[in-house]
Amino acid sequence: MRKSLYPILAVLLLTGCVQKDMRDLEEYVAEVKARPPTPIDPIPQITQAETFLYIGDNRRDPFVPTEEIEDVLAGPTEEGPRPDPHRRKEELEAFPLDSLKMVGTMDRDGQKWGLVQTPDGTIHRVKAGNYLGQNDGRIVSIEDERINIVELIPNGRGGYLERRASLALGERS
Repeated sequence: MRKSLYPILAVLLLTGCVQKDMRDLEEYVAEVKARPPTPIDPIPQITQAETFLYIGDNRRDPFVPTEEIEDVLAGPTEEGPRPDPHRRKEELEAFPLDSLKMVGTMDRDGQKWGLVQTPDGTIHRVKAGNYLGQNDGRIVSIEDERINIVELIPNGRGGYLERRASLALGERS
């Protein structure tokens, strides 16, 4: 019985909201219609773009692939560099190469070591043959000003390409 009273109560409440005198609304609409129209902005002039004539002469055709690109497009081969899936990962391989910083070198027992700082501030001692970075980056040499690295980058077709990189002293790569 209670639920049947709700529709009746709603109708009674809404009838109180009806206002038969709408003169103020009609006056406002008439006032808005009486206002002068605002002018429309003119269409902007379209300027002609300057034409350019490309003369390639002895330059390489940009639409013909280079040998490096052809090698990538050729697909995977059994030859070429590959990461060792059985190699135990080193601690510095957990960090992207651009987050590591070379902070110095040291010579000990005739061997040159590089000092590499991680983003959390820890300094690690590395030598040629160690790995760092997330792309199987192997240290090939350590100089006074930089650590030279060779990374293995997937070529998108199941193979890998070698890419040279370096960490310079005092800079992020």
